[in-house]
Amino acid sequence: MYIGGRLGQWLIGAMAGVATLSGCDDPATEGRGNTGWAMYNMRYDGVRSSPLADITKKNVATLRPVCRVKLGEEGTLQAGPVVVGETLFVTTAHSTAALNATTCQPIWRFVDPAKKVDVNPVNRGVAYLEGRLFRGTPDGRLVALRSNSGQVLWNVKVGDPSIGEFTSSAPIAWHGLVYMGIAGGDWGIRGRVMAFDAATGQEKWRFWTVAMGNERGAKTWHIPETAKHGGGAMWTSYTLDPRTSELFVPTGNPAPDFNPTSRPGDNLFTNSVVVLDATSGALRWWYQVSPNDGFDYDLGAAPVLYSGRSGDPRVLLASKDGNIYALDRHSHQLKFKTPITTISKEGPVPTASGVHACPGPLGGVEWNGPAFDASTHTFYVGSVDWCGTFSLGPPQYTAGSLYWATNVVPIPEDTARGWLTSIDAEDGAVRWKFRAPAPIVAGVTHTAGGLVFTGDLHGNFYAFDAATGRVLYETNLGGAIAGGVITYAVNGRQYVVAPAGNISRGTFGVLGSPTLYVMALSGAAQGMAGDSAAFTTIVLPDVAAADPRNVGADGKLVAGSTAAGEKVFQLCAACHGTHGEGGAGANLQTSKRDLAAIIAYIKAPTGAMPKLYPAPLSDADVAAVAAYVMTLRH
Repeated sequence: MYIGGRLGQWLIGAMAGVATLSGCDDPATEGRGNTGWAMYNMRYDGVRSSPLADITKKNVATLRPVCRVKLGEEGTLQAGPVVVGETLFVTTAHSTAALNATTCQPIWRFVDPAKKVDVNPVNRGVAYLEGRLFRGTPDGRLVALRSNSGQVLWNVKVGDPSIGEFTSSAPIAWHGLVYMGIAGGDWGIRGRVMAFDAATGQEKWRFWTVAMGNERGAKTWHIPETAKHGGGAMWTSYTLDPRTSELFVPTGNPAPDFNPTSRPGDNLFTNSVVVLDATSGALRWWYQVSPNDGFDYDLGAAPVLYSGRSGDPRVLLASKDGNIYALDRHSHQLKFKTPITTISKEGPVPTASGVHACPGPLGGVEWNGPAFDASTHTFYVGSVDWCGTFSLGPPQYTAGSLYWATNVVPIPEDTARGWLTSIDAEDGAVRWKFRAPAPIVAGVTHTAGGLVFTGDLHGNFYAFDAATGRVLYETNLGGAIAGGVITYAVNGRQYVVAPAGNISRGTFGVLGSPTLYVMALSGAAQGMAGDSAAFTTIVLPDVAAADPRNVGADGKLVAGSTAAGEKVFQLCAACHGTHGEGGAGANLQTSKRDLAAIIAYIKAPTGAMPKLYPAPLSDADVAAVAAYVMTLRH
């Protein structure tokens, strides 16, 4: 078990901005037999389809873990790992790790400690370009790291966390530029996407996704004042066509989320694919999926670029509204629209008494998008089948707090299910469907071996026969699978990686500690000596040790400190709001429970609240977060 050396030495390096565990060569160097996964969705076109075929329908049943890494930070694990050469890069909310892609041994680790101004502790991954890595932070910065050492090259503020802006997207980088959008639509920000100089971090251009003044689309906000806090955020990744220099940007919901009558008009460019000139940021065209949305139906996944059978260029959009949309990139006309989960509504907009709708606010297609197999002209799309009741209320904007107006109540989590759907890419016809026992938000990956890999939020990892949908292999990884499932080859051996353990979307019940699993065929299937039944477990140091407020004079973590409670509360903020103001969870600022009652409730929750004790929260964690909740009261 790898612990990362003496805690004191690690802590000094972490506080300085980077903990160097050992050196490594530039991972851009591809050796013979190496096939990487160079960005969030593998390529700029977002197809998530690998040419690797060593793992096949006949031998996939012998897939076994080679090693796993416990990433040292409880909470969200929604990142898509990236592999360049023989190095695997993975992020948590506050750390970036470089690992040996075959053994999981740490190469370096950069820790950026949690700050009081963090808005939402989540990160979806890195971009790689010419020896540099780029990632966002929960407090609205964009950071560039040297890929072979983790050294900070530049660190720039691109958003204002005091008003709810942060950078959770996995950026993409191309032609000397890094593309990143601002997240925080649920907090009432005004969305924008920006391009930065990859060498210096200097902003080169920006495009506002909520139009105001003389900007195109401003007239779709009939009350101009409402656009100031109009949402339109970005929280997944992006797609790019290098041949045409087109950047495809998926945008999120308008704000306030559930009161469309307060912001009349189509509310451009929310819930849209916005196509920009990648060099200048100029608007080329757009397509809006849900005008004047009142149900939080973001375009949450990166678009996929592909061609129809006659060669016509297309783009596929996957939405939280439960549909996928195929568009002609020349005419911008809809080619097909296919539902991939339960879709129903009791009314067109939320009401004061509540409107039951499917999908609910956490339904449809989330941040990991579809995979496309060009050889069979097939899409594979994971989705969430979970409904909710949307209630209307007066909009009350407070900077830095959720701006929902007013509430949504999910139905019991035991009704939540998932779908993996195979779809004809020409006409949208469904070829087969698999119903999972829990939502599928994980990345879906197709391979030339005739397989489709993904996972669900109960921790089940699946390998499917791509042609029939038959499950060929299934194993439970012990935690919700919510990040990118990828595959790559090093020195001729094919590997599959799955991230397990995730608190966000935690109402689905199976959480787990954030852990990365690296899998390969067993030794016998590879024609190698031995078997991989026994695998290595590596434990990275606790990210909290990089925050001096959490460490005593003896160098050990201080249980029950206010800072420790604040850190633990990040697991709660997704439901209860950044400041406990309430959202899908109760308003903690007005709670009447005393300290003992809060502790008792966390340990034995009722309703939709997930069970967090005794894991991932310990007795000390529960005591610390309960004490912190008491400080949030007005």
